[in-house]
Amino acid sequence: MQINQEAKQVKFNIPRIVIAGIQSGCGKTTITRGLMAALKRRGLVVQPFKIGPDFIDPSHHTRICGRVSRNLDVVMSGEEGVIESFFSACPGADIAVIEGVMGMYDGLDSTYGSTAHIAKILKSPLLLVIPVHGMANSVHAIASGFKNYEPDSTLAGVILNKVGSPRHADLLRAGAEIPQFGFVPKDTSFHTMSRHLGLIMGEEKTTDEPVTLIEESCEISEIIRVASSAPPINVDLHKESSLSCKVTIGVAKDPAFCFYYQHNLEMLERSGAKFVYFSPMQDHKPDVDAIYLGGGYPELHAEMLETGPARDEIRSACDDGLPVFGECGGLLYLTEGLSGERSYRWTGVLPGSTEMAQRFQALGYCEGRTLGGTSLTPEGVEIKGHEFHYSTVTPSRDARYSMSLARGKGISDGQDGMYVHETVGCYTHCWFSGQFSDAIVRAAENWRKR
Repeated sequence: MQINQEAKQVKFNIPRIVIAGIQSGCGKTTITRGLMAALKRRGLVVQPFKIGPDFIDPSHHTRICGRVSRNLDVVMSGEEGVIESFFSACPGADIAVIEGVMGMYDGLDSTYGSTAHIAKILKSPLLLVIPVHGMANSVHAIASGFKNYEPDSTLAGVILNKVGSPRHADLLRAGAEIPQFGFVPKDTSFHTMSRHLGLIMGEEKTTDEPVTLIEESCEISEIIRVASSAPPINVDLHKESSLSCKVTIGVAKDPAFCFYYQHNLEMLERSGAKFVYFSPMQDHKPDVDAIYLGGGYPELHAEMLETGPARDEIRSACDDGLPVFGECGGLLYLTEGLSGERSYRWTGVLPGSTEMAQRFQALGYCEGRTLGGTSLTPEGVEIKGHEFHYSTVTPSRDARYSMSLARGKGISDGQDGMYVHETVGCYTHCWFSGQFSDAIVRAAENWRKR
Protein backbone atom coordinates (compact mmCIF):
# COMPACT_ATOMS: atom_id res chain seq x y z
CA MET A 1 0.00 0.00 0.00
CA GLN A 2 1.48 3.35 -1.09
CA ILE A 3 0.27 6.72 0.21
CA ASN A 4 0.59 9.91 -1.81
CA GLN A 5 0.54 12.51 0.96
CA GLU A 6 0.05 15.47 -1.39
CA ALA A 7 -2.96 13.95 -3.16
CA LYS A 8 -4.16 12.22 0.01
CA GLN A 9 -4.72 9.01 -1.89
CA VAL A 10 -3.95 5.39 -1.16
CA LYS A 11 -2.91 3.01 -3.93
CA PHE A 12 -4.51 -0.20 -2.77
CA ASN A 13 -4.77 -3.74 -4.05
CA ILE A 14 -6.33 -7.03 -2.99
CA PRO A 15 -7.37 -10.10 -5.01
CA ARG A 16 -11.04 -9.67 -5.81
CA ILE A 17 -13.80 -11.24 -7.88
CA VAL A 18 -17.37 -10.20 -8.70
CA ILE A 19 -20.03 -12.89 -9.20
CA ALA A 20 -22.73 -11.67 -11.59
CA GLY A 21 -25.78 -13.31 -13.12
CA ILE A 22 -27.68 -13.02 -16.37
CA GLN A 23 -30.82 -12.36 -14.29
CA SER A 24 -32.26 -12.75 -10.82
CA GLY A 25 -32.79 -16.36 -9.82
CA CYS A 26 -29.95 -17.76 -11.93
CA GLY A 27 -28.09 -19.20 -8.93
CA LYS A 28 -25.47 -16.51 -8.30
CA THR A 29 -26.30 -16.31 -4.59
CA THR A 30 -25.82 -20.05 -4.05
CA ILE A 31 -22.60 -20.06 -6.08
CA THR A 32 -21.29 -16.95 -4.33
CA ARG A 33 -21.89 -18.46 -0.90
CA GLY A 34 -20.38 -21.77 -1.91
CA LEU A 35 -17.31 -19.99 -3.29
CA MET A 36 -16.90 -17.97 -0.10
CA ALA A 37 -17.05 -21.16 1.97
CA ALA A 38 -14.61 -22.94 -0.37
CA LEU A 39 -12.08 -20.12 -0.15
CA LYS A 40 -12.39 -20.05 3.62
CA ARG A 41 -11.89 -23.83 3.73
CA ARG A 42 -8.58 -23.23 1.95
CA GLY A 43 -7.48 -21.02 4.82
CA LEU A 44 -8.08 -17.68 3.15
CA VAL A 45 -9.56 -14.71 5.00
CA VAL A 46 -12.51 -13.72 2.82
CA GLN A 47 -14.05 -10.25 2.88
CA PRO A 48 -17.60 -10.39 1.50
CA PHE A 49 -19.59 -7.67 -0.24
CA LYS A 50 -23.06 -7.29 -1.74
CA ILE A 51 -23.88 -4.91 -4.58
CA GLY A 52 -27.07 -2.95 -3.97
CA PRO A 53 -29.14 -2.05 -0.90
CA ASP A 54 -29.98 -5.59 0.23
CA PHE A 55 -29.74 -6.55 3.93
CA ILE A 56 -30.40 -10.29 3.71
CA ASP A 57 -27.64 -11.65 1.47
CA PRO A 58 -24.99 -9.82 3.54
CA SER A 59 -26.22 -11.61 6.67
CA HIS A 60 -25.43 -14.96 5.00
CA HIS A 61 -22.03 -13.70 3.83
CA THR A 62 -21.20 -12.57 7.36
CA ARG A 63 -22.10 -15.94 8.82
CA ILE A 64 -19.99 -17.83 6.26
CA CYS A 65 -16.91 -15.59 6.25
CA GLY A 66 -16.83 -14.44 9.86
CA ARG A 67 -16.37 -10.85 8.63
CA VAL A 68 -19.15 -8.28 8.26
CA SER A 69 -20.37 -8.08 4.67
CA ARG A 70 -20.63 -4.55 3.28
CA ASN A 71 -23.02 -3.03 0.74
CA LEU A 72 -21.57 -1.43 -2.38
CA ASP A 73 -24.19 0.90 -3.80
CA VAL A 74 -23.22 3.71 -6.16
CA VAL A 75 -26.74 5.21 -6.18
CA MET A 76 -26.65 5.86 -2.44
CA SER A 77 -22.93 6.51 -1.94
CA GLY A 78 -21.50 7.65 -5.27
CA GLU A 79 -18.46 6.12 -6.96
CA GLU A 80 -15.98 7.45 -4.41
CA GLY A 81 -18.17 6.06 -1.64
CA VAL A 82 -18.09 2.61 -3.23
CA ILE A 83 -14.30 2.65 -3.37
CA GLU A 84 -14.04 3.93 0.20
CA SER A 85 -16.44 1.26 1.52
CA PHE A 86 -14.44 -1.42 -0.27
CA PHE A 87 -11.12 -0.10 1.00
CA SER A 88 -12.24 0.31 4.61
CA ALA A 89 -13.47 -3.30 4.81
CA CYS A 90 -10.49 -5.11 3.29
CA PRO A 91 -7.59 -4.72 5.78
CA GLY A 92 -6.67 -8.15 7.11
CA ALA A 93 -8.39 -10.01 4.27
CA ASP A 94 -6.70 -12.23 1.65
CA ILE A 95 -9.40 -11.98 -1.00
CA ALA A 96 -12.67 -10.11 -1.60
CA VAL A 97 -15.76 -11.80 -3.05
CA ILE A 98 -18.51 -9.49 -4.30
CA GLU A 99 -22.02 -10.74 -5.02
CA GLY A 100 -23.85 -8.88 -7.75
CA VAL A 101 -27.47 -7.80 -8.01
CA MET A 102 -30.15 -8.81 -10.54
CA GLY A 103 -28.72 -9.18 -14.06
CA MET A 104 -25.18 -8.05 -14.80
CA TYR A 105 -26.23 -4.84 -16.57
CA ASP A 106 -29.41 -4.07 -14.61
CA GLY A 107 -29.10 -0.70 -12.87
CA LEU A 108 -31.07 2.43 -12.09
CA ASP A 109 -32.89 3.38 -15.32
CA SER A 110 -29.81 2.12 -17.27
CA THR A 111 -26.59 0.31 -16.35
CA TYR A 112 -25.82 2.91 -13.65
CA GLY A 113 -25.36 1.13 -10.33
CA SER A 114 -25.38 -2.30 -11.98
CA THR A 115 -23.05 -5.17 -11.17
CA ALA A 116 -21.05 -4.36 -14.30
CA HIS A 117 -20.75 -0.72 -13.19
CA ILE A 118 -19.45 -1.62 -9.73
CA ALA A 119 -16.99 -4.11 -11.22
CA LYS A 120 -15.56 -1.34 -13.40
CA ILE A 121 -15.34 1.10 -10.48
CA LEU A 122 -13.34 -1.47 -8.52
CA LYS A 123 -11.36 -2.69 -11.57
CA SER A 124 -12.47 -6.17 -10.60
CA PRO A 125 -12.65 -9.28 -12.79
CA LEU A 126 -16.18 -10.59 -13.09
CA LEU A 127 -17.57 -14.11 -13.49
CA LEU A 128 -21.01 -14.51 -15.03
CA VAL A 129 -23.39 -17.24 -13.82
CA ILE A 130 -25.46 -18.70 -16.65
CA PRO A 131 -28.18 -21.31 -15.99
CA VAL A 132 -27.87 -23.80 -18.86
CA HIS A 133 -30.79 -26.19 -18.39
CA GLY A 134 -32.00 -27.19 -21.86
CA MET A 135 -29.11 -25.38 -23.57
CA ALA A 136 -25.94 -26.27 -25.48
CA ASN A 137 -24.20 -23.99 -28.04
CA SER A 138 -26.56 -21.13 -27.22
CA VAL A 139 -24.53 -20.57 -24.05
CA HIS A 140 -21.70 -19.16 -26.19
CA ALA A 141 -24.00 -16.56 -27.73
CA ILE A 142 -25.14 -15.49 -24.26
CA ALA A 143 -21.58 -15.27 -22.95
CA SER A 144 -20.36 -13.33 -25.98
CA GLY A 145 -23.34 -11.00 -25.81
CA PHE A 146 -22.66 -10.12 -22.19
CA LYS A 147 -18.92 -9.76 -22.83
CA ASN A 148 -19.38 -7.43 -25.81
CA TYR A 149 -22.40 -5.42 -24.64
CA GLU A 150 -20.00 -2.82 -23.23
CA PRO A 151 -16.50 -2.47 -24.72
CA ASP A 152 -14.84 -2.02 -21.32
CA SER A 153 -16.54 -4.98 -19.64
CA THR A 154 -14.42 -6.71 -16.97
CA LEU A 155 -16.05 -10.09 -17.64
CA ALA A 156 -13.29 -12.69 -17.27
CA GLY A 157 -15.29 -15.88 -17.66
CA VAL A 158 -18.46 -17.79 -16.86
CA ILE A 159 -19.75 -20.35 -14.39
CA LEU A 160 -22.41 -22.61 -15.88
CA ASN A 161 -25.19 -23.60 -13.50
CA LYS A 162 -27.79 -26.37 -13.62
CA VAL A 163 -25.65 -28.64 -15.79
CA GLY A 164 -27.56 -31.87 -16.45
CA SER A 165 -24.75 -34.44 -16.80
CA PRO A 166 -21.08 -34.94 -17.76
CA ARG A 167 -22.25 -35.33 -21.38
CA HIS A 168 -24.08 -32.01 -21.10
CA ALA A 169 -20.89 -30.40 -19.77
CA ASP A 170 -18.94 -31.70 -22.80
CA LEU A 171 -21.50 -30.14 -25.14
CA LEU A 172 -21.18 -26.82 -23.29
CA ARG A 173 -17.37 -26.87 -23.57
CA ALA A 174 -17.36 -27.40 -27.32
CA GLY A 175 -16.65 -24.16 -29.18
CA ALA A 176 -16.26 -21.98 -26.05
CA GLU A 177 -14.33 -18.76 -26.64
CA ILE A 178 -14.84 -17.23 -23.19
CA PRO A 179 -13.18 -19.10 -20.29
CA GLN A 180 -15.45 -21.46 -18.34
CA PHE A 181 -14.61 -21.75 -14.64
CA GLY A 182 -17.32 -24.10 -13.46
CA PHE A 183 -19.98 -26.62 -14.43
CA VAL A 184 -22.32 -26.74 -11.44
CA PRO A 185 -24.85 -29.59 -11.53
CA LYS A 186 -28.48 -29.01 -10.76
CA ASP A 187 -28.99 -29.49 -7.01
CA THR A 188 -32.10 -28.45 -5.08
CA SER A 189 -30.81 -29.49 -1.64
CA PHE A 190 -29.32 -26.04 -1.00
CA HIS A 191 -32.52 -24.06 -1.42
CA THR A 192 -32.87 -21.41 1.30
CA MET A 193 -36.31 -20.64 2.70
CA SER A 194 -37.76 -17.22 2.01
CA ARG A 195 -40.42 -14.87 3.34
CA HIS A 196 -42.05 -11.65 2.19
CA LEU A 197 -38.86 -9.54 2.15
CA GLY A 198 -36.68 -12.28 0.61
CA LEU A 199 -34.58 -15.11 1.98
CA ILE A 200 -34.49 -15.81 5.69
CA MET A 201 -31.65 -14.07 7.53
CA GLY A 202 -28.25 -15.71 7.79
CA GLU A 203 -28.62 -16.13 11.55
CA GLU A 204 -31.70 -18.32 10.96
CA LYS A 205 -30.16 -20.68 8.40
CA THR A 206 -29.35 -24.15 9.71
CA THR A 207 -28.32 -26.08 6.57
CA ASP A 208 -24.76 -26.20 5.22
CA GLU A 209 -23.48 -24.15 2.30
CA PRO A 210 -22.77 -25.96 -1.00
CA VAL A 211 -19.02 -25.84 -0.42
CA THR A 212 -18.26 -29.39 -1.56
CA LEU A 213 -20.48 -28.96 -4.61
CA ILE A 214 -18.60 -25.81 -5.64
CA GLU A 215 -15.18 -27.32 -4.93
CA GLU A 216 -15.98 -30.34 -7.07
CA SER A 217 -17.53 -28.40 -9.96
CA CYS A 218 -15.54 -25.14 -10.13
CA GLU A 219 -11.89 -24.34 -10.80
CA ILE A 220 -11.17 -22.68 -7.46
CA SER A 221 -7.44 -22.26 -8.13
CA GLU A 222 -8.16 -20.59 -11.46
CA ILE A 223 -10.73 -18.30 -9.86
CA ILE A 224 -8.11 -17.25 -7.30
CA ARG A 225 -5.64 -16.62 -10.15
CA VAL A 226 -8.14 -14.41 -11.97
CA ALA A 227 -8.99 -12.56 -8.73
CA SER A 228 -5.27 -11.95 -8.19
CA SER A 229 -4.97 -10.31 -11.61
CA ALA A 230 -6.99 -7.28 -10.47
CA PRO A 231 -4.91 -4.08 -10.74
CA PRO A 232 -4.41 -1.53 -7.95
CA ILE A 233 -7.04 1.15 -7.40
CA ASN A 234 -6.65 4.66 -6.00
CA VAL A 235 -8.62 5.48 -2.87
CA ASP A 236 -9.21 9.02 -1.59
CA LEU A 237 -8.56 9.11 2.13
CA HIS A 238 -11.80 9.92 3.96
CA LYS A 239 -12.13 13.04 6.02
CA GLU A 240 -12.61 12.46 9.72
CA SER A 241 -15.55 14.12 11.46
CA SER A 242 -14.77 17.44 13.11
CA LEU A 243 -16.98 16.48 16.08
CA SER A 244 -15.36 15.76 19.42
CA CYS A 245 -18.47 14.16 20.93
CA LYS A 246 -18.42 10.98 22.98
CA VAL A 247 -21.91 9.54 23.19
CA THR A 248 -23.53 6.13 23.64
CA ILE A 249 -26.25 5.00 21.27
CA GLY A 250 -28.50 2.02 21.96
CA VAL A 251 -28.86 -0.08 18.81
CA ALA A 252 -31.78 -2.54 18.69
CA LYS A 253 -30.40 -5.87 17.48
CA ASP A 254 -32.56 -8.99 17.48
CA PRO A 255 -34.77 -10.91 15.01
CA ALA A 256 -37.26 -8.01 14.94
CA PHE A 257 -34.61 -5.35 14.22
CA CYS A 258 -31.79 -6.73 12.09
CA PHE A 259 -31.44 -4.48 9.02
CA TYR A 260 -28.46 -2.15 9.40
CA TYR A 261 -25.95 -0.89 6.87
CA GLN A 262 -22.49 -1.40 8.35
CA HIS A 263 -21.63 1.91 6.71
CA ASN A 264 -24.13 3.72 8.96
CA LEU A 265 -22.68 2.23 12.13
CA GLU A 266 -19.18 3.20 11.05
CA MET A 267 -20.29 6.73 10.22
CA LEU A 268 -21.82 7.09 13.68
CA GLU A 269 -18.60 5.81 15.22
CA ARG A 270 -16.62 8.28 13.14
CA SER A 271 -18.85 11.05 14.52
CA GLY A 272 -18.10 9.97 18.10
CA ALA A 273 -20.63 7.26 19.00
CA LYS A 274 -20.15 3.95 20.72
CA PHE A 275 -22.90 1.35 20.83
CA VAL A 276 -24.87 -0.70 23.31
CA TYR A 277 -26.82 -3.45 21.58
CA PHE A 278 -30.11 -4.57 23.07
CA SER A 279 -33.26 -6.49 22.20
CA PRO A 280 -36.58 -4.64 22.51
CA MET A 281 -38.18 -8.08 22.45
CA GLN A 282 -36.76 -9.04 25.85
CA ASP A 283 -34.36 -6.44 27.29
CA HIS A 284 -34.93 -3.28 29.27
CA LYS A 285 -34.05 0.00 27.58
CA PRO A 286 -30.35 0.63 28.15
CA ASP A 287 -29.02 3.81 29.74
CA VAL A 288 -27.97 5.62 26.55
CA ASP A 289 -27.92 9.06 24.94
CA ALA A 290 -29.96 8.04 21.86
CA ILE A 291 -31.58 4.96 20.31
CA TYR A 292 -31.33 3.62 16.75
CA LEU A 293 -34.12 1.22 15.72
CA GLY A 294 -33.30 -0.43 12.39
CA GLY A 295 -35.55 -2.33 10.03
CA GLY A 296 -36.42 -5.99 10.19
CA TYR A 297 -39.45 -8.09 11.02
CA PRO A 298 -41.35 -6.57 13.95
CA GLU A 299 -44.59 -8.00 12.53
CA LEU A 300 -43.25 -11.55 13.09
CA HIS A 301 -42.48 -10.80 16.73
CA ALA A 302 -45.39 -8.52 17.52
CA GLU A 303 -46.40 -10.19 20.78
CA MET A 304 -42.91 -10.17 22.27
CA LEU A 305 -42.52 -6.51 21.33
CA GLU A 306 -45.87 -5.77 22.97
CA THR A 307 -44.95 -7.50 26.21
CA GLY A 308 -41.23 -6.65 26.27
CA PRO A 309 -40.08 -4.35 29.10
CA ALA A 310 -38.50 -1.88 26.66
CA ARG A 311 -41.82 -0.84 25.12
CA ASP A 312 -43.08 1.44 27.89
CA GLU A 313 -39.55 2.48 28.85
CA ILE A 314 -38.84 3.71 25.32
CA ARG A 315 -42.19 5.50 25.25
CA SER A 316 -41.39 7.28 28.50
CA ALA A 317 -37.89 8.23 27.29
CA CYS A 318 -39.29 9.57 24.01
CA ASP A 319 -41.82 11.67 25.92
CA ASP A 320 -38.90 13.03 27.91
CA GLY A 321 -37.04 14.04 24.74
CA LEU A 322 -34.54 11.20 24.22
CA PRO A 323 -33.38 11.23 20.55
CA VAL A 324 -34.75 8.10 18.85
CA PHE A 325 -34.34 7.31 15.15
CA GLY A 326 -36.37 4.45 13.64
CA GLU A 327 -36.20 3.10 10.08
CA CYS A 328 -38.95 0.97 8.50
CA GLY A 329 -39.42 -1.74 11.15
CA GLY A 330 -38.25 0.79 13.70
CA LEU A 331 -40.90 3.21 12.41
CA LEU A 332 -43.59 0.56 12.88
CA TYR A 333 -42.56 -0.13 16.47
CA LEU A 334 -42.77 3.59 17.24
CA THR A 335 -46.41 3.76 16.09
CA GLU A 336 -49.46 2.92 18.19
CA GLY A 337 -49.41 -0.71 17.12
CA LEU A 338 -50.15 -3.39 14.53
CA SER A 339 -53.71 -3.95 13.35
CA GLY A 340 -55.06 -7.13 11.77
CA GLU A 341 -56.79 -10.36 12.79
CA ARG A 342 -55.22 -9.65 16.15
CA SER A 343 -54.01 -6.23 17.21
CA TYR A 344 -50.82 -5.49 19.14
CA ARG A 345 -49.91 -2.36 21.08
CA TRP A 346 -46.44 -0.94 20.55
CA THR A 347 -44.76 2.17 21.92
CA GLY A 348 -47.40 4.63 20.68
CA VAL A 349 -44.90 7.47 20.35
CA LEU A 350 -45.81 8.39 16.77
CA PRO A 351 -49.44 9.15 15.87
CA GLY A 352 -50.31 6.37 13.47
CA SER A 353 -51.22 2.70 13.18
CA THR A 354 -49.67 -0.12 11.15
CA GLU A 355 -51.15 -2.82 8.93
CA MET A 356 -49.52 -5.55 6.82
CA ALA A 357 -50.42 -6.01 3.14
CA GLN A 358 -50.26 -9.04 0.84
CA ARG A 359 -47.79 -7.43 -1.56
CA PHE A 360 -45.05 -4.86 -1.31
CA GLN A 361 -46.19 -1.27 -0.85
CA ALA A 362 -42.98 0.47 -1.88
CA LEU A 363 -39.73 -0.63 -3.51
CA GLY A 364 -36.91 1.53 -4.78
CA TYR A 365 -34.38 4.24 -4.07
CA CYS A 366 -35.22 7.38 -2.11
CA GLU A 367 -33.79 10.89 -2.38
CA GLY A 368 -34.77 14.03 -0.54
CA ARG A 369 -33.92 16.49 2.22
CA THR A 370 -34.64 17.02 5.86
CA LEU A 371 -37.11 19.73 6.81
CA GLY A 372 -36.07 20.42 10.39
CA GLY A 373 -38.41 19.91 13.33
CA THR A 374 -35.94 17.89 15.42
CA SER A 375 -32.23 18.03 16.18
CA LEU A 376 -31.93 14.64 14.45
CA THR A 377 -33.13 16.21 11.19
CA PRO A 378 -31.80 19.78 10.91
CA GLU A 379 -33.10 21.50 7.81
CA GLY A 380 -31.35 20.88 4.50
CA VAL A 381 -29.49 17.62 5.08
CA GLU A 382 -29.46 15.46 1.95
CA ILE A 383 -31.19 12.08 2.22
CA LYS A 384 -30.29 9.05 0.14
CA GLY A 385 -31.58 5.58 0.84
CA HIS A 386 -33.88 2.75 -0.15
CA GLU A 387 -37.36 1.53 0.79
CA PHE A 388 -38.90 -1.93 0.60
CA HIS A 389 -41.85 -2.88 2.77
CA TYR A 390 -45.13 -4.76 2.89
CA SER A 391 -46.66 -2.57 5.58
CA THR A 392 -48.61 0.66 5.58
CA VAL A 393 -48.67 3.31 8.28
CA THR A 394 -51.86 5.33 8.56
CA PRO A 395 -50.90 8.61 10.25
CA SER A 396 -53.23 10.83 12.21
CA ARG A 397 -54.26 14.13 10.66
CA ASP A 398 -51.93 16.13 12.87
CA ALA A 399 -48.83 14.06 12.01
CA ARG A 400 -45.74 16.12 11.28
CA TYR A 401 -42.91 15.18 8.93
CA SER A 402 -39.22 15.99 9.01
CA MET A 403 -38.27 14.65 5.56
CA SER A 404 -39.42 15.43 2.03
CA LEU A 405 -38.64 12.93 -0.73
CA ALA A 406 -38.22 13.93 -4.36
CA ARG A 407 -37.86 10.22 -5.16
CA GLY A 408 -39.62 7.55 -3.13
CA LYS A 409 -42.95 7.10 -1.40
CA GLY A 410 -42.04 7.41 2.28
CA ILE A 411 -44.95 7.28 4.71
CA SER A 412 -47.32 9.21 2.48
CA ASP A 413 -46.80 10.81 -0.95
CA GLY A 414 -43.13 11.63 -0.42
CA GLN A 415 -43.57 12.70 3.19
CA ASP A 416 -41.33 10.76 5.54
CA GLY A 417 -39.71 11.10 8.92
CA MET A 418 -42.80 11.43 11.12
CA TYR A 419 -41.72 13.03 14.38
CA VAL A 420 -42.78 13.79 17.92
CA HIS A 421 -40.38 15.57 20.29
CA GLU A 422 -36.93 14.16 19.36
CA THR A 423 -38.27 10.88 17.94
CA VAL A 424 -38.20 10.36 14.16
CA GLY A 425 -39.56 7.38 12.24
CA CYS A 426 -39.17 6.90 8.48
CA TYR A 427 -39.72 4.20 5.89
CA THR A 428 -36.47 5.16 4.16
CA HIS A 429 -33.47 3.01 5.05
CA CYS A 430 -31.07 5.95 5.01
CA TRP A 431 -27.47 5.79 3.85
CA PHE A 432 -25.82 8.10 6.38
CA SER A 433 -23.75 11.00 5.12
CA GLY A 434 -21.30 12.74 7.43
CA GLN A 435 -23.90 15.47 8.00
CA PHE A 436 -26.56 12.93 8.89
CA SER A 437 -24.44 10.97 11.37
CA ASP A 438 -23.09 14.19 12.89
CA ALA A 439 -26.67 15.39 13.46
CA ILE A 440 -27.60 12.18 15.29
CA VAL A 441 -24.50 12.35 17.47
CA ARG A 442 -25.02 16.05 18.24
CA ALA A 443 -28.59 15.29 19.29
CA ALA A 444 -27.29 12.54 21.58
CA GLU A 445 -24.72 14.90 23.05
CA ASN A 446 -27.37 17.55 23.74
CA TRP A 447 -29.36 14.93 25.62
CA ARG A 448 -26.33 13.83 27.61
CA LYS A 449 -25.52 17.43 28.61
CA ARG A 450 -29.02 18.27 29.83
